[in-house]
Amino acid sequence: MKKIFLLSALMAALVIIGACSQSSSGEGNGDTVTFKLATPDPDSSPITQAAKEFAKVVEEKSDGSIKIDVHANGTLYGGDASAAVKQLGAGSLDMLVLSTSLYANFEPKFNAISVPYLFDDADQFTSYLNSDLAAELLTEVQDELSIKGLGYWTREFRQITNSVRPITQPADLEGVKLRVPNNPLWVEFFQGAGTVTSPMDFSEVYNALQLNTIDGQENPLGVIVSANMYEVQDYLTISNHMAEGWLVGINEKKFNSLTEEQQKILEEATKEVQGWKNKEDAANAASIIENLESEGMEVNELTSEQQQQFVEISKKAYPTFKELVQDDEYFNKVLEFVGKSE
Repeated sequence: MKKIFLLSALMAALVIIGACSQSSSGEGNGDTVTFKLATPDPDSSPITQAAKEFAKVVEEKSDGSIKIDVHANGTLYGGDASAAVKQLGAGSLDMLVLSTSLYANFEPKFNAISVPYLFDDADQFTSYLNSDLAAELLTEVQDELSIKGLGYWTREFRQITNSVRPITQPADLEGVKLRVPNNPLWVEFFQGAGTVTSPMDFSEVYNALQLNTIDGQENPLGVIVSANMYEVQDYLTISNHMAEGWLVGINEKKFNSLTEEQQKILEEATKEVQGWKNKEDAANAASIIENLESEGMEVNELTSEQQQQFVEISKKAYPTFKELVQDDEYFNKVLEFVGKSE
């Protein structure tokens, strides 16, 4: 009888110790909360580096009560971005940093962000992402997808690479087979400039360039260098033609399970890393271009006069862009915000 009592007491003690030492997985129960955060790009990419900075800031601000494990390259969701958004809403993903253009598949108003040459510079773009207009999109994501948007980070403007010729005017794109994301915004703009657009998944782009199935592609500088585009491309044009943001999202239920203080920490850290990333992107741009030149790419930057020719192509497509946004009032408010009202 004594042995049975001692054995029962020992088992009870082990259960208590286990319960006290076990960290939670996305549960705000007073223990350390651990979240897995997924990013779509490699470890060396600007967005994954920003996610790691975010994890560091959150752990410091929360005195270790919130830990975030960053998983790069879309490994947590098999590289399928649309599936990732659904998984985040369902709770099988804790946290996700994904481009705003991909959220346009679920809420068309996100298309407004990537209207070509909508924003004059990074400062104006950041102001928009911190505005009530951008916050309105986060509210819709939460209502429709059960995703709490903690805020936005900026993504570098997109640039053009190809292996045919330097691009200094729309006429230079005539006949160039250019890969674009599978989004009508890109197709409409680049077809207007004369390219032969080829929508395809980014995972297929390097091989297509290597095999000369396509002539070029367009992406932010960080992606161009991390994907080794210099190995299969000859020319880089600093065109700054389109913007995208990064939406920092967390499953709504998991966010609501946190204390108010922990929720505030996540939101404050998101804003803090936005500023950190802006500075990092600006500081790294020159060195990335220098690196690409050293790898043999010829780089040219559009002058304001040259860029204006592309701006005019974008403006001609505003009626189509408005249809893609599917909300005339919202589209007009964004144009008014950036001083480009029709």
